[in-house]
Amino acid sequence: MTKINSTDIRKPEWLKTKINTGSNYREVKKMVQNKKLNTVCEEALCPNIYECWERRSATLMILGDVCTRSCGFCNVITGKPIWDDPEEPYRTAQAVKQMGLKHCVITSVNRDELIDGGAKIWSETIKQIQKFNPDCSVEVLIPDMKNDNKSLNIIFKSNPRILGHNMETISRLYSIVRPQAKYDWSLNVLRKSKKFGLKTKTAFMLGLGETSEEVFDLINDIYETGCDILAIGQYLQPTKKHLPVKRYVHPDEFKIYKNYGLKIGLSWVESGPLVRSSYRADEQARMSIS
Repeated sequence: MTKINSTDIRKPEWLKTKINTGSNYREVKKMVQNKKLNTVCEEALCPNIYECWERRSATLMILGDVCTRSCGFCNVITGKPIWDDPEEPYRTAQAVKQMGLKHCVITSVNRDELIDGGAKIWSETIKQIQKFNPDCSVEVLIPDMKNDNKSLNIIFKSNPRILGHNMETISRLYSIVRPQAKYDWSLNVLRKSKKFGLKTKTAFMLGLGETSEEVFDLINDIYETGCDILAIGQYLQPTKKHLPVKRYVHPDEFKIYKNYGLKIGLSWVESGPLVRSSYRADEQARMSIS
């Protein structure tokens, strides 16, 4: 394989995004504020927020905005959550309805202090969206729930159209990137989701110090779970307190991983510097769900 020079840590041209604060963007922003909703678009400083919100596409985040874990890549606040809002599932469903979505993506912080990890709120949120938005397919991006079968099954039984859980990085870097998670836990979430019969999705980042061989190994492990959809993107450092970017990966290298994933049998692979797990999820859903 041709060696690609990706060692320059200055942000390259291909990572620049266009700021577009048109009418749709402003309307979505106002709606999120008025309904007191959290979005991963804002919390995670997603570079695609302008494009997605202008397309009236947003990833809503439930169970509050404080996470019980301290992942080295994530900009979401870490601490002791005080969130307690039983009306959130209903409000989320109403926001989806007001946005007129045909496909919605819901995610959440980790709530390890809760007995079920927040699974019941997850289930109720999915059901409320399905109730008030019968023509809208629901995609969820869930935490690992500590690989707890009871919690996972509560979510599985609510029957989301796509069940997402992100691997985030290679096995060797888990203790640094995701110190409170386990590589095998995440693989097991994907396996269990497929065994339950759900369309399954995952994502990971490049630029944290992985080798190309380790990336291929990760793609192989993902494929062996039966996962359907894979998204691969560039890690961007949210603040100086977070893990540094080891390298900016050239778009040509992303193409190599995409082609490899498709070659070994993954149904759908999105791979590029600005790709995120929910980026253009509505288009993925239309193209990949029969």
